Amino acid sequence: MQHIDIGTHVTGRRDGNRELDDAALADLYAYPPDLLAPWLRINFVASIDGAIAVDGVSGALGTPSDHAVFHLLRELADIILVGAGTVRAEDYGGARTDEQLRERRLAQGLTPVPPIAVVTLGAALDPQARLFTDTTEAPVVLTCTAAPEENKRRLSDAGARVIEIGDDRITSVEIIDALAELGMPRVLCEGGPSLFGQLITDDAVDELCLTTSPLLVGGLESRVSVSPTSTPRPMVRGHVLADEDGTLLTRWVRPRRGG
Repeated sequence: MQHIDIGTHVTGRRDGNRELDDAALADLYAYPPDLLAPWLRINFVASIDGAIAVDGVSGALGTPSDHAVFHLLRELADIILVGAGTVRAEDYGGARTDEQLRERRLAQGLTPVPPIAVVTLGAALDPQARLFTDTTEAPVVLTCTAAPEENKRRLSDAGARVIEIGDDRITSVEIIDALAELGMPRVLCEGGPSLFGQLITDDAVDELCLTTSPLLVGGLESRVSVSPTSTPRPMVRGHVLADEDGTLLTRWVRPRRGG
């Protein structure tokens, strides 16, 4: 990672001229050690005026430093959690890897490639989509017992691991419990806004990594989280990093309970 300057670090100490290499950046985004329960990290990129996409997709908001953090967060995660709407809108495929990445993950006690886990009430995914055809790791589908059996069977036949975790709805607790049973505590959630909104409402978010892209977009694009009611949740600044191109990389962590 080149040309990333520390703005305000965890301690609040100013060190605006120090550049971060890959190892230092990985240290800043490391999950807490010895997790006893899943740690739910959310990652989003947004424009200065709050748009999370341009013409329906987030790719146009990306910058080199955002891309570097995006791939780093995937490298550090056991599993990548995402809502079905985002899978369709972004045409998700499996996580990418190479031999060096595999070796780094194995050295950290992780699987060679993090699987994609999709939350979908009706299991209404296209078995011909890239999620199933362009991946080296079978996706996990978290769905309901009430979802059409034909849908679940088609996804299973396409190679997915289909797990029923709710009757006719899926709660945040059921999602977290399912990931715990899979033995995957380091969770990276990449959206979308409705799933993020539900997780906020249920007080299930441990951390938000938010990139602010140096763009004004306008339009009618949605915000990073959407829910029927507002539920303010206090967060503590983990770090703010500034790239020379104007990109801001922020990390916000839920305060320790009882602390």
